[in-house]
Amino acid sequence: MKIQSVRIFTILVACLSLASAALADPPAEPRVVDFEALEKAPGQRGGSINILMSKPKDIRMMVVYSGARLVAHDQNFSLQPDILRQVDNDGNKAFTLHLRKGHLWSDGQPFTTEDFRYWWEDVAQNEALMQGGPPRQMLVDGAAPEVEIIDSHTIRYSWQAPNPLFLTALAGARPMYIYMPAHYMTQFHEKYADASKLEARIKQQNVQNWASLHKRFGRQYRPENPELPTLQAWMNTTSAPSERFVFKRNPNFHRVDQTGTQLPYLDEVVMNMATSSIIAAKTGTGESDLQGRYIRFDNYAFLKKGAKEGNYKVLLWPSGKGSEMTLLPNLNVADKGWRAAFQDARVRRALSIAIDRAEINETLFLGLARESGNSVLPSSPLYRDEFADAWADYDPDKANGLLDEAGFDKRSGDGIRLLPDGREMEIIVETAGESSQETDILQLIADHWTDVGVKLFVKPTQRDILRGRVASGETMMSTWEGLNRGLATADMDPEELAPVSPVQAQWPDWGRHHESKGKAGEAPTLEEVARLGELYEAWRNAASRDEKETIWLEMLGIFTDQVFTIGIVSGGLQPIVVNNKLRNVPEEGIWSFEPTLYFGQYLPDTFWLEQ
Repeated sequence: MKIQSVRIFTILVACLSLASAALADPPAEPRVVDFEALEKAPGQRGGSINILMSKPKDIRMMVVYSGARLVAHDQNFSLQPDILRQVDNDGNKAFTLHLRKGHLWSDGQPFTTEDFRYWWEDVAQNEALMQGGPPRQMLVDGAAPEVEIIDSHTIRYSWQAPNPLFLTALAGARPMYIYMPAHYMTQFHEKYADASKLEARIKQQNVQNWASLHKRFGRQYRPENPELPTLQAWMNTTSAPSERFVFKRNPNFHRVDQTGTQLPYLDEVVMNMATSSIIAAKTGTGESDLQGRYIRFDNYAFLKKGAKEGNYKVLLWPSGKGSEMTLLPNLNVADKGWRAAFQDARVRRALSIAIDRAEINETLFLGLARESGNSVLPSSPLYRDEFADAWADYDPDKANGLLDEAGFDKRSGDGIRLLPDGREMEIIVETAGESSQETDILQLIADHWTDVGVKLFVKPTQRDILRGRVASGETMMSTWEGLNRGLATADMDPEELAPVSPVQAQWPDWGRHHESKGKAGEAPTLEEVARLGELYEAWRNAASRDEKETIWLEMLGIFTDQVFTIGIVSGGLQPIVVNNKLRNVPEEGIWSFEPTLYFGQYLPDTFWLEQ
C-alpha cells in the first residue's frame, strides 16, 4: 500500500511539473493575436495532431509552418513585428530592433541582444563557421553594417546606403537567422568552451573539428537537435534518425490570444515519415490531421471519396507559385548551336505560343487554373495583365513564322526543323522526376511542339544531379516551379527576375558571374539580361517603396516579354486535408512557400482541437 502511494505521489509530481512547464508565462510584452481581424474563434488548449512527411530533413517544415519570425508578413503581405516588439526603420539605412521584455527561449533562458551579439561577432564573422563572411543580405556594396547593442533588449544595424533586403530576409520561409541561443551554443565554440571538453565532444560525434560540431548542433532551420532551444511554437523532442518526430508545445512562446491565453493551443504535433508516393493514400484513410505537402490536385477525387470515413474535409487553396510548372531554356548551355537558339527571343517566344495551355488546363486542372506565363499572380499588387499574358496565347502559325524568321526554316524528311549545323531540333527536357503531373504536362507539350517542327524528349534524373548538370552547362532545358514569390510586393527581393545565382537554370553562368563578383562565370551578353541585373542593383539601393515598385514593374515587363522562363498555367488548386475536429484552419488560403509559409501565415498556433 505504501509503495502504491509513493507511485501515485510520484506520478502527481510529474504531472504537476509538466503542467507547470506547459503553462509557463508568456513574455511581459507578448504579441496579442487579433482573432477578430483573422476571423478566428478563441480555442482551448490541448490535443495532438499528426502530419505526414517523406524524409527526415522535412522536419524543417515545422519551422516553416510555425511561422515565428523576427518580423512576419501579415494578411496583406506587409511586414509587421512578430518575435520583435518593434522595429524602427530609418530609410532602409538603419534598423533598430526592440525585443519583448521577459521573452524566454524554450528552455527558460532569457532571449536578449546577447544572442544577436554572439551570432554577429562569433558566428557570422568567424571564417571557420561562415566561409565568405556574413550573408549577402547583411551587406551593402560588400560592406557589413555597424552593429550597436544599445541595451539588453535593443540593437541597431546601420549601413551607409539603403539595405532593402534586411527585413524581408528576416521574414523569409527560410529566414536569415541573426541570432542564436548563446547560452547553449558557446559550449561548442572554441572561444568559449573548455578545450578538453570540446575535444571530447568532437571525438564523440565523430566530426572533423569544432566548427562542424557547432554547425551540427546549431541548426535552427532544420531542428534535428532536440536540445537546441527554440523560439518557434513547437520544439522537436526526437533525435534523428527517426520515423516519428514529436514536436511539443514551446512553454515560452511569445503569442497570446485576446483573452491572454498563451499559444499554441495544440500540445504537440507528431510528424510521421512515409514514402512520398503513399502519402495521399495514408491521408485518405485519416492518418493525417493536416496535410498539404505531398498531395496533389490529381489526388482530389480520391481524397474527397474518403472524407466521411476518414473524418476530414478537403479544402482547395490556389497555389502561390508564378506557374505550376515552368520550362527553363538554358541560355548558357555548352552546346553552341542550342545556346545561340535559346538566346534568340524569337525562339523562346515561339516555343511559348506553340503550347496549347487551354488543353493542358482542361485535361489536368479541370479548367480551374489560369492560362498564363510565369509572372506574379492577380493577388499581388504588382500584377498586370500584360505580364501574365505575354506570349501565352496559343498561336502555332505565329510560332512557325517566328522560328522561320530566326533561321530555322529548313526541315528534315520527318518535318522536324534543323539547326544550322544540320541537327534536328530535338530538345531534351531534364526533370527532377518527382511529379507525375509534370510528366503529363510535358507529354502534352511534346505533341504541341511537334506541330511546329520541334521534338521534345523527357529525361528524368535526381534533383542534385540535375542542378549539377545545369550549372555545368550540360542541360539544354529543365523544368521547375514558377516564381516562388508569385504574391510579391515591392518590398520583396526581385532576385528571381535577375541573374544573381548559379542555381538559376535559365542563366547559371551569368548568375555565377554576379554571385562571385566577376571572379567566375561570364557577364550577360544579352542587353535585356544585363538590364535586369542593373535594375536589381537599383532596387537594392532604393530608399522608397514607390521607387522599388517602379523597378519591380520594369523587371517584370522585361522578364515576361523576353520569355526567359516559359510558364504554363498558374493558380492551380492544392488540396488541403483537415481533420473535422481541427478548428481555425481557414477555408480559403494560398499555398506557397513564400510569402505565406504554406500554413505559417495563417498562424497554426491558433489552430485547436475540439475535444
